[in-house]
Amino acid sequence: MTLAADPLRNRRPWRLALVLVGLGAALFASSPARAVVELNITQGTIQALPIAIADFAGDGSVEPQTASEISDVVANDLRASGLFIPIDQAAFIEKGVGPDSVPRFDDWRVVNAQALVVGRIGSSDGKLKAEFRLWDVFAGKQLAGEQFFARPKDARRIGHIIADAIYERITGEKGYFDTRIVFVDESGPKDKRMKRLAIMDQDGHNVRLLTTGQNLVLTPRFSPSTQEITYMSFEGETPKVYLLNIETGQKEIVGAFPGMTFAPRFSPDGQRIVMSLEREGNSNLFAMDLRSRRTLQLTNTNAIDTAPCYSPDGREIVFETDREGTRQIYVMDADGTNQRRISRGQGSYSTPVWSPRADLVAFTKMVGGQFLIGVMKPDGSGERVLTEGFHNEGPTWAPNGRVLMFFRESPGAAGGPKLFTIDLTGYNERQVATPAFGSDPAWSPLIN
Repeated sequence: MTLAADPLRNRRPWRLALVLVGLGAALFASSPARAVVELNITQGTIQALPIAIADFAGDGSVEPQTASEISDVVANDLRASGLFIPIDQAAFIEKGVGPDSVPRFDDWRVVNAQALVVGRIGSSDGKLKAEFRLWDVFAGKQLAGEQFFARPKDARRIGHIIADAIYERITGEKGYFDTRIVFVDESGPKDKRMKRLAIMDQDGHNVRLLTTGQNLVLTPRFSPSTQEITYMSFEGETPKVYLLNIETGQKEIVGAFPGMTFAPRFSPDGQRIVMSLEREGNSNLFAMDLRSRRTLQLTNTNAIDTAPCYSPDGREIVFETDREGTRQIYVMDADGTNQRRISRGQGSYSTPVWSPRADLVAFTKMVGGQFLIGVMKPDGSGERVLTEGFHNEGPTWAPNGRVLMFFRESPGAAGGPKLFTIDLTGYNERQVATPAFGSDPAWSPLIN
């Protein structure tokens, strides 16, 4: 029997025991032939796929709302991607469909469902048990069948993992739903804004504060290899760069630096941090080895070099600099050599971030009084604007390189920053709700 790729292989997040078991029976075996249902998301225009997501059934051992919550998470994740259109359940003809029988495919074809998701939630030995099946309606074949066990409080996370499995099986690319966002939570009057580190699921749920707000915090960034973040904080008048383990709460100082420190960011292997340090009025880029705490100066100009970001292979660094009079985007080798400008359009560029796929660099651009979020190829060609607004800033990539999150400042005395996502088509822009204002988001890797 062929099953979808295991989305939980080597994934033990948040110290919970989460087990995946393939659902096996000849009745449900997937065909090795290529499925009818597929999405080519490399094309410029994407037709969203109609998908039916039935309410997951409960086996009587869990509260009905738990099963409903998980299926709702699956539907909301897939809808938010812009690649799927969950069909209104009021249109369903076959009712009460579950994972133990073959659906009446004709009933689902009538409502134009190209794919069907069914599931069941129960409990076993004090753990939550979840199983689901993904069906290709027009081919009448199963595409995936999987089973999970987890702690009862992790019900929403099971929904994200199921959505990732569906996304990957149909698009052929990794999902991004089982991820988290670290950001700066902002509250209070505009002239006395309290800024605290916060973390949440990528859909805005499960918000948790990581700092108290006693000290100003800036530029949180995830490690690409662990559930750890680096950020800058002011304690007194001294800026310090910290490492924080978001599971244990353990915090350590990377270093206290004279002058200002800006935008620390991890290398792809999590062993180094690159940052901008201000010395004698100039800001240059430095890399620090986290094991030896030794620093290497990468740039040496009478300018402001900041916002560095490694390429996914760690061989190059993209950054912003005003060495030519306006802020532009440069790329250099990781040792500081071969510095060259890649931005060529009008206006000023800032906050460049390399895509996890290595194919694009996202950026903020200011031109004509507007703040734009766009992408370009690493050589500067193919520049495209995805969205514009009063004050857009701080793009961060989902781990599959298909979606960006950023923050947009609203004008006026009562205004403040809010978080948004947009995909690479530029057509699926959505606000991500937070309890207060939110800025400077950073997307985690897939939890493992």
